[in-house]
Amino acid sequence: MSKYSQEIEVSGHLIDSLILTKIFDKIMDLKGEFQVQEIDIGKRKKDQSYVRLLVTGKNQKHLDKILETIYREGAVSKDQKEIILKKSPKNYVMPDNFYSTTNNHTQIFHKGKWIQVENMMMDKCIVVKGNRAFCVPVRNVKKGDQIVFGEEGIKITPPERPREGMNVFEFMGSSSSSERPTQHIAKKVAEDIYNTKKRGGKIIIVGGPAIVHTGADNALSELIKSGYVDGLLAGNALAVHDIEYATLGTSLGMNVDDATLAYHGHRNHMDAINAVFKAGSIANMVKTKKLTKGIMYECIRHKVPFVLAGSIRDDGPLPDVITNIIEAQREYKKMLKDANLVIMISTMLHSIATGNMLPADVKVIVIDINQSTVTKLMDRGTWQALGIVSDVGAFLPLVVQQIRKKRLLRHK
Repeated sequence: MSKYSQEIEVSGHLIDSLILTKIFDKIMDLKGEFQVQEIDIGKRKKDQSYVRLLVTGKNQKHLDKILETIYREGAVSKDQKEIILKKSPKNYVMPDNFYSTTNNHTQIFHKGKWIQVENMMMDKCIVVKGNRAFCVPVRNVKKGDQIVFGEEGIKITPPERPREGMNVFEFMGSSSSSERPTQHIAKKVAEDIYNTKKRGGKIIIVGGPAIVHTGADNALSELIKSGYVDGLLAGNALAVHDIEYATLGTSLGMNVDDATLAYHGHRNHMDAINAVFKAGSIANMVKTKKLTKGIMYECIRHKVPFVLAGSIRDDGPLPDVITNIIEAQREYKKMLKDANLVIMISTMLHSIATGNMLPADVKVIVIDINQSTVTKLMDRGTWQALGIVSDVGAFLPLVVQQIRKKRLLRHK
């Protein structure tokens, strides 16, 4: 065995989930060498496979780089070492060379056993407290926290192809084509929303103001009213334009129904903001019957929680908007806890922010008219992602129509 060699092993659904292929590719891309020393392929669909490899680099630095890369694809060292912990020198500061997390399920080898890291997210650190480990953002790091240092003692479980068979995500793969049959995709998305809720799953919507501009406000309102939404994440703009549309029939001063410019329409969104401030909150506006329809109305009426995160460009913003960005992040994370399906609609920034807070096994649907926005969101590390390049004003009503059909069939 070369001086610069390391035995690694990997187990799971290695072949059909392409995990082994990725490990081989990474080693070869980095100009390393490998030798398969043991391989045991699962014979049935649910059987796991096991492979032991000898990985060789040109020198120690080269080998370390290869190992660091393939550990993040699910490989672990045959001779397992304990994690190294270093204390945070002060609040918000992590030790140099801290372990930066992926969004895949992660375990650490501590005191002779594997411990699952809780609250998994990408681009965070791991804090160990007693016999528990937590994924922690930098703003939550406290002086003296024990933080995982380096790459030793880490085991990542990469995403595997689901065993249960074809669903919308497998059907489409990680696709973002605008040339797929829209009706068929809408039907598949409707089935997944319907089935997720039927199983008691949690569905979160991340939405931008284009939902209102394009005429999809009524469709999303119906989804909320029908019980298919468990939380809404958005910015000031979605709420403002939804309330403008509900009270004045316009969005950004344009008549939503016929796309004509309303008389004095440029001031309508400011009138909507003013109306909310007069009421004191969106909830009070509903209570006093000043707001009687729309997305925010249905959220209040059906007790669907929402988080509105502020930005520097906001008009107002509304009294319900969280203007402290750190607080808004925390509230987003609380809302996303235990989510099963997240639907991101026409908002790149809020969607990317949300994607960074999700484990890799949460199903994500991204809908946007802009191909590059969909591609950017699909590249954030979420593996069960369906990208749909479409006008949300046309697509969302199709989805709701399909859900309506399924509900009618159920009640017959």
